[in-house]
Formats: sequence, structure tokens, C-alpha cells
Amino acid sequence: MVDELMEVVSVADYGALAEVYEWLISDARLTPAEFVATFDDVIEPLPTAAAVLDCACGTGQLAVGLAGLGMQVVATDASEAMVRRTGELAREFGASLRTVRAAWDELPGHFDDASFDMVFCVGNSLHHAEGASGRLAALKSMSRLLRRGGQLVLTSRTWELVRAGGSRLDIRDRLVHRNGRDAVVIYRWEIAPRWEQEHHIEIAVAEVGKDRSVLVHSERLSSWPYRYDELASELQSVGLGVERSTFNPEVEGYLVVATRE
Repeated sequence: MVDELMEVVSVADYGALAEVYEWLISDARLTPAEFVATFDDVIEPLPTAAAVLDCACGTGQLAVGLAGLGMQVVATDASEAMVRRTGELAREFGASLRTVRAAWDELPGHFDDASFDMVFCVGNSLHHAEGASGRLAALKSMSRLLRRGGQLVLTSRTWELVRAGGSRLDIRDRLVHRNGRDAVVIYRWEIAPRWEQEHHIEIAVAEVGKDRSVLVHSERLSSWPYRYDELASELQSVGLGVERSTFNPEVEGYLVVATRE
């Protein structure tokens, strides 16, 4: 029988997952160039030196990709670890951008109103805003920072589908290879009885060593899901009109582009 080394790291605010976040990014979006290319049709109308904010920037693939196109990029995240990793990626690629540790409600304290041509909030991050009031505050902050005619680009899980699946354990069916290492990615969904209640997602990245040992990085994250109709209404209430949406109740995720009125 082979012994397995099991080490669990559980820190709030993506403190543990930041170090292994690349395992949660799809193969097709791993590099900054690949990541930004998935938004080509959205950014195509922007001038080369457009001012762009990537809030909830994660490990920085999008921010660094945008900077590589010559845009003036600021990357923010509530997680200090994610901001650090974004800075490291920018240095690796020689990209010029500014990083700031800031939650959504703190953004107006760092930037003047109408500072940006485009704001990105991608990676299914908005559900971490606490309830309807927290989500509305986050959207209001992002809207304030957009110039008139500027756009918010947001991606989201289809929470209608997530809730329909109930509480469950989702173990991915293949090893994911990153940086010469393999890992299994596991999601444990804790679905509350009502939409407005706090839900939880525990995400684990289980690295499999060459000696067949297993090192697990895990975090249990709070989540407040929302219906698409709620999101569209909230965007409108903060002065953002939905110009484009790929929402389909049968598809796992969608993109929304909303313009500052």
C-alpha cells in the first residue's frame, strides 16, 4: 500500500488557492495572450491606450494580456495574495500595469469617478459580494469609475443551474497538468435552501507528486448567488444598460457587457 501525504491549507480570501490558481484556469486561457484573446470582440473598439480596470483580477492573466496590447491597465483584487501574483506575472512578461489591493466597495477611494473606458469583473467573482446589498454596492462602485459610454464586462456562473443541482461533490474527471505538476480539482457545493442565504463552495486542488504523495490546497468560500434577471435589474439601477448578454439558462456560464449611460 502506498502512503499518501495529506496537507490541507485553509485560509480565507484565496490565500491558499492563489498559489495554485492556475489549476482552476482552462487550458485555452492559461497565458495572458490566450486569456485576453477570448475578449477580442469586446475590446476591439477600444483605442490602443485605453484606460482599463481589471477588478477581481485573480492571478493577472487578463490584466497582463491587456497591458500587452498597449492599454493603461490597473489590476485590483480584495486578496493580497492575488495582487502579489498579478505583479509577479506582469514582471515575468515585462508588462507595465498598476496593482492595488482593494475590494469593490473600496474602489472609489482609490480612483476618481469616470477614470476608465472599460472595467472588467470576470472569473465568476461577483457572487462573493455579500448579498443583494453588497452586490449592488459593488456594481455601483464599478459604474462610478466608468466614463460615459464606457463598458462593464462581467462573466458569471449560471446560478439557476448551480442551485438546481443541489449540494454535491464535483470531482473533475482528469488530472490537470500545470508547471510540471499534476492535480485533481474538486468542488464541494453547499447550497442553502433559499436564494438570499449564504452559500458555500469549497475548492480543493490536490497535487499528485511523482512519489504518489498528495498535497491538498483547500478553501471554503462564501457565496451569495443571484438570478440573471436580478443582475440585469441591478445593472440598470446603477446606470448601466445591458448591451450584450450570452445568458442561456441551460449553459453553465455567461457574459454581460453593460454601457454607462
